[in-house]
Amino acid sequence: MINVLYEDNHVLCVEKPVNVPSAPDESKDPDLLSMCREYIREKYNKPGNVYVGLVHRLDRPVGGVMVFAKTSKAASRLSDSVRTHALKKEYLAVIDANIKTDRGTLRDYLRKDSKTNTVHVSDEAHGKYSELDYEVLERRNGKTLVRVYLKTGRSHQIRVQFSSRGWPLVFDQRYNPHAEKGQIALYGARLEFPHPTLKTPVIIEHDPPHTSVWNLFEVLK
Repeated sequence: MINVLYEDNHVLCVEKPVNVPSAPDESKDPDLLSMCREYIREKYNKPGNVYVGLVHRLDRPVGGVMVFAKTSKAASRLSDSVRTHALKKEYLAVIDANIKTDRGTLRDYLRKDSKTNTVHVSDEAHGKYSELDYEVLERRNGKTLVRVYLKTGRSHQIRVQFSSRGWPLVFDQRYNPHAEKGQIALYGARLEFPHPTLKTPVIIEHDPPHTSVWNLFEVLK
């Protein structure tokens, strides 16, 4: 059963569970896009193929808020919002380091290695421009809780931009060889976008799961 956060005739906003692919992939594991189609098919008793448009993605190990389109018109307009950065994404992350600056902007060129499914900081000639802003919310026990305002949507962007500065995410074993085993401390906490037909702002927020690493911080309690 999916956790529906908002729904109307045009959009469906849900919480993506951790370790569930956003859409079908080579693993053939159950994916959120297919779950949304099945949810609509059952709720509205729709025969045949059910249209649900994928607008954006979250990395498989990352949970959080996602929006799907229920019509092709909504999919087109939401995709335009992604391209023009009118769809704004905010994340919460726990950094396995003490970030001393209260806020900042990270800018890099990132290159993806498809063979290893890893991303690396590169140069302008070989990488894609990547930018995010961050704000420190709380520091505790050598760890830092940050809110991340994503300006570009590159694969593994948040994980790589922080880890390349010596600020790896807690439990991110891919980009921190010294990470302990656990669920990566990254969560898609907020989406804001113009409604595809009404043009009014839609804001969807959800808190990260109540696990040990998130429960460290008073601001999340």
